[in-house]
Parts: sequence; C-alpha cells; structure tokens
Amino acid sequence: MQGCSERRNAYMRRRRILIPGATYHVTIRANRREFILNAPKVKELYLSVIREAKRRYAFQIENFCIMGNHVHLIIKPVDKENLSRIMQWISSVFAIRYNRANGLSGHVWGERFYSTALCRFADYLHAFIYISLNPIRAAICGEPADWPYCGAYHYRERRYDILSPPDDELLMMLPALLGTRSA
Repeated sequence: MQGCSERRNAYMRRRRILIPGATYHVTIRANRREFILNAPKVKELYLSVIREAKRRYAFQIENFCIMGNHVHLIIKPVDKENLSRIMQWISSVFAIRYNRANGLSGHVWGERFYSTALCRFADYLHAFIYISLNPIRAAICGEPADWPYCGAYHYRERRYDILSPPDDELLMMLPALLGTRSA
C-alpha cells in the first residue's frame, strides 16, 4: 500500500508557492499552443473578462500582453487576495465564453498558468520589459505602444480599465522601458 501513495505523489502537481503581497509574472498558453487569441474580438473578450474579474477580486495589473496563443500579466493580488483564485476565475470564465461563442467544448488552455514572484526590482523590470517587447519580437509592430493589446499601449493612451495607474517611479521610467518618446 505504501508504494501506491508514493506513486500517487510522484504524479501530483507541484504546489504553487504564493507570497503575501507579492507581484507575479503570469503566463498562460492556449491548448496545443493554437493561435486562438489571434482575432481582435477574442483579445477583447479576454480583456472584458479581466475587467469583470477586477470588479470581483482585489488585484492590480501593472503590465500585460495578449499574443496569438498566450497571455502575459504582471499581476499583484491585494487585500489578502489569492493569485490562484483570480487566475482560475479569469481562465475558466474566458474558456466558457470562448467555447460558447465558437460552438466548441473542451479545453481552451493547455496547462495551468505559470507564475513567478517578482521579489526584486530587477526581476520586475526584466519581466516588464520582456512582456512589453513580445509584439516586437513577433514582428507585429515596431514599438510596444503600437500594440493595442499590451500595457504599453494602454499606458500611452492613459487607459486604466485593465492597468492600474503607474506609480511615480514607474511613470518616470516608462519612456525608457517601453522604447517610446513619451509616456
């Protein structure tokens, strides 16, 4: 009987490490890495789910980028909110609505979301820049602020329905971080 419990433990998911008050870089990929997020209306659906989640849960989004088959977020749960609960709600509600809109059923996301705590400011800056440069690396646009489905565009347009308004330190660094002339 002991062998069964050892085998069971070998196949269990690793427990997610959550740090109270931490900011996280979160990535979630579409099932089979399919480009289900390519259409603007699907990206808008994802953003509408985030807006709705912000009314249900206490969290801030400090940067994001929606690509064709994955999403990046810099997210900070606040007021003792749980990252896993927030992401589970966003992922499942999006999946339900995506499937319903497309007459589909089954998995939308490939695996559970990946997250890493950004404990040092250097880690935060690295993640912020990495996320901002995603559309450039994919040859979608020339500057981060040209991609309407990322934080750089929303910061430039001062749209704070998805993003939280930047603090003074981030605001001063935004032009350099985003490769733009003005924030």
